[in-house]
Amino acid sequence: MNSLRVLTFNIAHGRGLSLYQGFQSMKRIERNLCRIAALLKESKADVVALQEVDQDSFWNKRVDCLQFLQEKAGFEHALMGVNTRREHPRRNLAYGNGILSKYPVHFWENNPFGNATLGEKGFMYAEIELKNEVLPFINLHLDYRSRRNRIAQIEQLIEYISQKRHPRRNKSLIAPIICGDFNSRSARAGDAVGHLFDYIRSHGNYGIFPKSAATFPAHLPQRLIDFIFVPEPFQPMHCEVVKTYLSDHRPVLLEFKYPDAL
Repeated sequence: MNSLRVLTFNIAHGRGLSLYQGFQSMKRIERNLCRIAALLKESKADVVALQEVDQDSFWNKRVDCLQFLQEKAGFEHALMGVNTRREHPRRNLAYGNGILSKYPVHFWENNPFGNATLGEKGFMYAEIELKNEVLPFINLHLDYRSRRNRIAQIEQLIEYISQKRHPRRNKSLIAPIICGDFNSRSARAGDAVGHLFDYIRSHGNYGIFPKSAATFPAHLPQRLIDFIFVPEPFQPMHCEVVKTYLSDHRPVLLEFKYPDAL
């Protein structure tokens, strides 16, 4: 058996606990990103799923957050999925989700849910090389305003999963690791987490982590809205909501075992 550590974290554009990243200087944003990089190194995560990651946005002084974290935290591979893009001479925006990995990536693609120029969400799909096997991995961020929007977004994800083929087997992709910011509680009937869980459980035995500890807001956590979905044959060993004040979310870290042949 081998082990893998996965961490998911909404980094809130690098602004820390500030209400708006535009209030922060470049120096303060970079200082906070340095602290996030230190957390990633300390966590010993092998694969990191990040949300609210800026590539080139006016409101965080055009700091490329993913490149910054990759260099400071020492990850060999970095994938940037831009979901919101607005071209403007002074108020440009380019941000979305990101993946950092210590392992090579066989294939990846980004899937925005729509084409809004502010606040668009989406999901990334990546095939991560683990020795002689491929780990299908999904990093997503769902709408925070509307349950109806979240359900529609989950339906887009379900359609994608149902049509995707396993990279090394002639069958449908039904067992990816899925993680990210769902903006929905697992216990809330009729919302995104339950909707996705009902679908994937019909295709195999999945676990959802963490089980209880809240992730939002970071300074006084009251809601659990950040999750990692793990299928068999992965065997969870340790799950932790990391106590930190580097964003309005707290990261979720999960360590699990997996066999040589998935």
